[in-house]
Formats: sequence, C-alpha cells, structure tokens
Amino acid sequence: MTETARQGLSRRDFAALAVGGVVLAQSPASAQDAAPAAKAPLEPTRLVSAGETLRPEIVGNFGIVAAGRHYAVAAGTRMLMAGGNATDAGVAAVFAAAVTEISHFGFGGEAPTIIYDAKTKKVSAVNGQGVAPALATPDKFASAGVIPGNGPNGGTVPAMVDAMALALQLNGTMTLDQVLQPAIELADGFVMYNFLAEVFASQKKATSKWKDAYDTYYPGGTLPKVGEIFRQPNLAKTIRIIAEADRAAYKKTKDRKAAIQAGRDAFYRGDIARRIGAAMERDGGLMRYEDLAGYKGRVETPAMTSVFGYEVYKAGFWSQGPAMLMALNIAEAAGIAQMEPGSAPYLHTVAESIKLAFDDRNAYFGDPDFATVPMKGLLSKDYAAQRAKQIGPKASLEHRYGDPWAFEGRARTTPAFTPHMLKAPPRPTADTTAIEVVDKDGNLFSATPSSGWLLGGAYIAGDTGVPMSNRLTVFDLDPESPNVLAPGKRPRTTLSPSMVLKDGAPYLAIGTPGGDNQDQQIMNVLLRVLAFDQPLQAAIEAPRINSNHFHASFAIKKDEPGVLEIEDRVPQAVRDDLAARGHKLDVLGPFAVSTGIVAAGVVPGSFTLRGGADVRRERYVFGW
Repeated sequence: MTETARQGLSRRDFAALAVGGVVLAQSPASAQDAAPAAKAPLEPTRLVSAGETLRPEIVGNFGIVAAGRHYAVAAGTRMLMAGGNATDAGVAAVFAAAVTEISHFGFGGEAPTIIYDAKTKKVSAVNGQGVAPALATPDKFASAGVIPGNGPNGGTVPAMVDAMALALQLNGTMTLDQVLQPAIELADGFVMYNFLAEVFASQKKATSKWKDAYDTYYPGGTLPKVGEIFRQPNLAKTIRIIAEADRAAYKKTKDRKAAIQAGRDAFYRGDIARRIGAAMERDGGLMRYEDLAGYKGRVETPAMTSVFGYEVYKAGFWSQGPAMLMALNIAEAAGIAQMEPGSAPYLHTVAESIKLAFDDRNAYFGDPDFATVPMKGLLSKDYAAQRAKQIGPKASLEHRYGDPWAFEGRARTTPAFTPHMLKAPPRPTADTTAIEVVDKDGNLFSATPSSGWLLGGAYIAGDTGVPMSNRLTVFDLDPESPNVLAPGKRPRTTLSPSMVLKDGAPYLAIGTPGGDNQDQQIMNVLLRVLAFDQPLQAAIEAPRINSNHFHASFAIKKDEPGVLEIEDRVPQAVRDDLAARGHKLDVLGPFAVSTGIVAAGVVPGSFTLRGGADVRRERYVFGW
C-alpha cells in the first residue's frame, strides 16, 4: 500500500489492517478529522501506521541486545562497542543480570544457552543446568512430600558461571575479566528500580529467616528504596576473585581459553566453593564443596525440527524445550498455516497442540544421562501427524499420553509415566530472565538464566554474596518418573532458550521468563512470525493464550484440565467460540499472561538486524 493510499483510509480501516485484528495504538481523533490526501498531507503527528506497536521494533546493522532490564542490555552493548561479538555481549549481559535482576536470577543459578557461530555455521547448546548434589535423594524429602523451592535445599549445583565460561570459550573473543567488568561495577552499586524494590518489600519477612541473605538485601534492617544506590559488597568481592584469576592466567600464558578456565575454577574449586559448601552444611543443606569442585557442564548438539520452512533449535530432553518443537510439529500437521491468526480455530489448535506435547513432556522427558527417552519418536513428523488427528472440535479435558516408541524403530522399553498432583501444601518458586543478542556478522546468542527468589525469600551462601539456585524443586519424587531426583542428575528444567535459522542462515534468537509458560509463549510469537511473516514486535505484542491443562513442573505439580488463560484483547466473539468448544477460560488483563519475550535476529534478504521486547514485564532492547 502506498503512503498516499494509506493516508486516505479511515481509522476504522486501519483497525482492520492491524495485526491479528487488534489495534495496539491509535490517535483518539475521529476518522472525520483525517483530511483527504488530495487536499493536504497529514501532519506527521497525525499519521497512524497499520502496524503501529506500543514499542518500536529496533533495527540496525551493527548489533542488537534484548534482555530483561536495561542494565543487562547496557552491559552487552558495551561489549559490542568494544569490538566483541554476540557471545561476548550475551555473556556480559548474563553476568550483569545476575547482579541486577536478583529477584529472578542470581549468581548461583543456571543459564542454558544456544549459540550460532557465523563462521562455522554451527548451532550448539551449552547445557547450563546444574545437577542435584550427591546427598540429594528422594528419601530426604519423603516426609515433606515435596522438594522445597527456596532455602539451602532448594537448589542444584550452580551452573551459570561454568556455562558462561563454556560459551566464551566456544564462540567468544574476549576474556572473562573483560566481560565481568559491568557486573563488578553494578555489584559495587546500581540504582534501585521500582519492580525490584517492590519484590524486596514483599519478601522482607520471608528472607529474614536466612541471616546472610537478610543482611545483604536489607542492610541494617532497612528496605531498599527506588532511586537509591543498592550495593552488594560480598558479591562484588566474589566476582573480582573470578576476574582476577582470569587476568593473572592470561598475563602469564596469553592463552584466552586457559585463562577463562582459571577464572571459572576460582569459583568452583577454590575458596569461594569451600565457603559455599560450609554455609550450606551449616544451614542444613545437602550441597558440599565436592559438588562444586566436581561439576562440569558441556556443549551439546541441540534438538531441532523444521517447520514452515525454518529450522528451530532447542536444548535437549533434559529441558522442556523439545516440547515446543513437538507442539509446532503438531500445529503444522493440523493445518494451522491455513487458519486466520487470532481466530477461534487457530487458538483452539494452538491450545490443543500444546496440551498433547506437554503431556508427553511429563510422561517421557528426563536427563538422558539417567533416563531412556524416545527422542527420535517424539520429534517424528509422523508422530506429530498422528497426534494432530487427536485434535477434535472440542477442547480435551483429559491427559492424553502418546506412544512415541512406535516411531523409534524399536519396541517400547518403558511405559509412559503418569504424573499426578502432590498433596503437600504448595511451596514458593522463583522466576527467570532471558537474553538474546545478534551481531553484525550474524552470530546469535540465546540464554535463559534463572533462580531467584520472587516468592519465599532469598538464600545466600555465607559471606560469598551468591544467592543459590532453587531448581531442585522441578524434580519428581516418584521413582517411576524419568525425571525422578537422583544425585548428579539434571532436573527437567523449564529454562528454554531458542534459536531459528532460515535455510541454514541466522534468523532469530528468542526467549522469555515464565516457567512452564516459556515455550508456550515463544510458540505464540513464532507461529505469527514463521507461518504468517508478521513483524517481530507486532507478533510479540499480539494477544496471547496460555494453557494450564498439563501437570506443572514446580512444587506440587498442579494441573488444571481444560483451563486456558487468555488476554482480554482477544475479541469477545472469539472467546465465546472457545468457551463453546469447552475451553475453561481464565480471562486476564490486556498484557497479563506471565511472560516477557525478547528477541533479536537477522532480516533475510537485506541481512540487516532487528530486535523486539515485550511490554509484559518491562523487557528492554537496544541496538543499531
């Protein structure tokens, strides 16, 4: 459409053109106020774009960083400006987020990561998920009936530092010392922002049971205020030890990768790890120094499927990531590309595809080092076609577990695990963030770091300043589960970085916080972008749905058969149709689904860059 033709349309016409039938931003002026183009051009302030969004899509050709907060984005941008690539920027942003997004992610957490190397054209996954301590066995939690989500027994072995060291060795160009500098500065002091201050206020009482955490986050018993400088001196000291070990090793050897290893080992094998282990033992935790000293992450081949002409990559079956690949396969087989985005048939198909895939997640997924997972069958297109035939005109209110073994080329070796909701009272869990980066060469970085203390208070290991993970609660206690707790095993984490290529070329890095919601929300966006070529920011802002049908990953593993969260910007007629199909609608506010998508990538053809950030949860993106 030409600009002249566009100016001749009324605002009602623009509503029809807006993405998904929803106008995201309009001038309050009436259609009669718009002067015909033949008489005079509209003033720039009166123009209305058919694709207008609440936030602009960021474009450029140098580099783009999208993350949870501006502090992380600034750290990544500094690395790009200093000559670093997407991985250098991504690692710096992760470290900065570990200091400034402590309600959602801390230095003792985890960070599953996917990287695209533009030189080798290879996609790699850094597992970045810690394992259960050697003393952590199901019997330790049998009396409680559930694994706690906070405190000294809530966490797996810290994996973030190891994962970022691996990422930097794999695809970075900078030293650990260089990428840690923004985090050190922020640990010395950053300006408190409103969201974090509100979390501090709500969690003061819960945190008071752990002295080291209380003294760190409420110095002198005072509540941090918005606009004040918030300091973490113990954490700053810990980070400096890591940076100094890297710097000293590099000065001696001039070997960047060896120096990174030295910095990494300063955290896992030195005095920091000893003090973490001693604090955990003192406070009744199961983790010891030996758990940290023996921990070693690795680089893996990611899971992948091809849909709508794109290749979509996720972490392995120790994460929930492949469930999104399965759901995309099912939706594609069900003909979703021929449906109207945002319509009742479309949303019904999305919801039912998610239900089928995530029921299989609970039945079959687990750390492949410990569990036999029918990976080939689960990702089979033939299996997806079979599952798609189970999508009927009505919403399913039952859990339907498939038989992927039939598509493995081998006999079933284990029955499908049937999960159930626990009877113990719910325990608090934490939240997550996401970091996505693209650089001028087409390198992509996608990380989903987690473990904070959004609910239930914070736990810090001694005087290290390091808040510990709370991912242990994702394990099952049922011995029949492929995800049952075992020493040295990775929980089936909800953390789910994503990477998309187009004909083998870099296309998009995308991620979000949200626990079980993560892959559902990424799927909401990817369907609009991949199957319908909608603009990135508009796809991020479009109305969302989220299923609570399947058993959740945390605490009591709650399920809500047929329950579908839906934002109220979805037209009433569509909601009525979905309700008539049997979906139990939980209608939320206009941008209220628990998510916060961030994305950065390459525009095919022009090979320029673009990025977007959700208005949900105040996400941030910058670049040029």
